[in-house]
Amino acid sequence: MPIVPMRELLRNAIENGYAVGYFESWDQYSLEAVVEAAEDARSPVIIGFGGMMTDRDWMESGGLELFAAMGRTAAENSKIPVSFILNEIWSIEIALQGLELGMNAVMLDTGDMPLEDNIRLTRKLVKLAHAIGADVEGECGQLADASTGTVNHTMFTNPLEAARYVQETGVDILSVAVGNVHILTKGHSSINFELLAEIHKATNVPLAIHGGTGFPDEAVETAINLGVAKFNVGTIMKKIYLENLHMAFQELPAGAKVHDIVGSRKATDIFENAKNAVKTEVIRRMHVYKSVGMG
Repeated sequence: MPIVPMRELLRNAIENGYAVGYFESWDQYSLEAVVEAAEDARSPVIIGFGGMMTDRDWMESGGLELFAAMGRTAAENSKIPVSFILNEIWSIEIALQGLELGMNAVMLDTGDMPLEDNIRLTRKLVKLAHAIGADVEGECGQLADASTGTVNHTMFTNPLEAARYVQETGVDILSVAVGNVHILTKGHSSINFELLAEIHKATNVPLAIHGGTGFPDEAVETAINLGVAKFNVGTIMKKIYLENLHMAFQELPAGAKVHDIVGSRKATDIFENAKNAVKTEVIRRMHVYKSVGMG
């Protein structure tokens, strides 16, 4: 199936009362987990890779080409609607390279920039991306980061600034900071739904929630009703993958055959089993987002 524009996936989500998950991959096994989950659940999905957690030197010396080739092949061979994003990347040059390699959506990491700089840089990317039919996700406001232990409420998305940002940049989707938290491994974030409602009223594009790992399941429906069409999930996937591998290493029998355990794709392959554990969680979240059966 051809890769689907992200704006189309999200428009369908808004019209039908569900959200689409972006489940960020980091290797072939995690990518397969996401695509297989989407096919089993008959759910549209956004696949992709991110710049925030990936070494820049590796990405710029061939890593991006590897990511793009894997994702493009997975998307084109999928049986369900798929968009392919390069998420939270650090420069317009790398963003454009990703689009040239077959990704069809991109997002810059601009949350910590002053508004004027954010608008200027994002507007430039939008012009270039739209010229080749690609979508751009922008961000206005800065998410709290659980890995630093700080929550800066003054950086939450301002509805008036969000309205200006969307109008002046032309972004296709807006990532907002309304209490959601990046890299949250314990507990849940506390969402300011009043603020989310104000942002929804002030803007005319689908909204995205990053920090989906810690976003409460019971709050998803309310968020969807307030314009959220995309949830970003990454931390919980890596956490489940690592925990599964840790248990597998502890349980390895003496004299186990290395070729059965690593890369065989058999029931004995510890990475295949970790992939399946991630897949189970992705499907669970697709049910929460109400996207099951919508593909």
